[in-house]
Amino acid sequence: MSIPDVLDEVAAVADAVLFEGYLLYPYRASAQKNRVRWQFGVLTPGGDTCEPTRNRTECLLEPGSATRLHLRLRCLQLESRSPRTPDGAPVGELVVDGRRHLRFEEGAPRQVDVTLAVDDLLRGPCTVPVLLPAARWVEELGTGSIVRESWEVRGRMVVSLTDLDGPYLVHRLRVDVVNDGDCEPDAPREQVLRTSLIAAHTVVGAPGGTFLSQTDPPRWAAPIAAGCVNSHTWPVLAGPSGRSDVVLSTPIILADHPQLAPESTIDLFDGCENDEILTLRTLVLTDAEKAEARATDPRAAAIIDAVEQLPPEFMERLHGTIRSLRPAPAGGDLGLGADSPAEHPPERLPWWDPGMDASVDPDTDSVPVGGVPVSRGSAVVLRPGPHGDVQDRFLDGLRATVQAVVHDVDGGVHVAVSVDGDPAAELQLAHGRFRYFRPDELEVAR
Repeated sequence: MSIPDVLDEVAAVADAVLFEGYLLYPYRASAQKNRVRWQFGVLTPGGDTCEPTRNRTECLLEPGSATRLHLRLRCLQLESRSPRTPDGAPVGELVVDGRRHLRFEEGAPRQVDVTLAVDDLLRGPCTVPVLLPAARWVEELGTGSIVRESWEVRGRMVVSLTDLDGPYLVHRLRVDVVNDGDCEPDAPREQVLRTSLIAAHTVVGAPGGTFLSQTDPPRWAAPIAAGCVNSHTWPVLAGPSGRSDVVLSTPIILADHPQLAPESTIDLFDGCENDEILTLRTLVLTDAEKAEARATDPRAAAIIDAVEQLPPEFMERLHGTIRSLRPAPAGGDLGLGADSPAEHPPERLPWWDPGMDASVDPDTDSVPVGGVPVSRGSAVVLRPGPHGDVQDRFLDGLRATVQAVVHDVDGGVHVAVSVDGDPAAELQLAHGRFRYFRPDELEVAR
């Protein structure tokens, strides 16, 4: 199986990572949020002390019949776009035949593919050089020109496999991505970015092998997985659910088997936002604002064109989708939707209507935590488990106040809490926004 066959299957999700935050609504160069660019996965050259120069991925592989690993490094290379007057002087804006051309920095997708033998990697690390060449070209416009320029980016991937002791045949895969460039100390960020790997992430395929989830490993592998070091990136199983021979390691924390919503037909460069809201907001931009967005970046122009041409039936699909319907048990627990909070903790709980089920009441119900009844107002300490949301682990050890004890349609019990000291807690309480944990993820505060 070739590299494209293995790795292109996750290209859509990988592209969403590559362009996450590339350009934000309202997609204009003058917008404050688009003046500080490139927020994820930036690996800067040596000499820069503000952002990392390297990342590391470590995960576990049961080799099975795998004899080769296919690796793909993906990133953006900064490409400066500079309007020039007829005498070659750079300007912030050039207008030719009524069309505006703004000074801006675009991102050109780059990738490095390599196939390495498993036996070679077990004998020692393999180093793969990364070279993104410099380029410069000029587009003549009659009454001026556009100069596009990129700078050489040098780096390497260092890949190794370590056979781990124990009764199971399992290897630890390590991939280091390193920027080998140099920059002047205290150089401004816009200069540092010229020789940076931007939005750097890796995809690894092992046909015939099985990667173990780093987020939710099998019980026997949990201690080994806990010893893996992941720095400035996080590996997840990629491809459809049930597949385990491809890993996507990204600077954005994802769940295993991430997928794009089928209703999302336009790349709005913000996978964490609501497509319907962004589409409607883009539609109501003034003609002048749309013109500036089109002049800002070709990808911004594509967004404006796409939302203006979006058929009504596609807009309706953005308004909401039910993934599945399941009947509630007889007698009814509190329905939180098609999925339970344990699988997808709801960001907002519609507050309780006593008429729904008189047998439960989140305001007064309690649940035992370490043998002690816990109910609304109880003080607890958060101890997120390994099977929950990865981002919840940042809350480990924090004190919180119980706001409700709720029941899902599957009979599970979940505790809604607000984190003590959170400056947004008051606003979240007003809107009924809580964080949800299982009782075994809590301790009674002393």
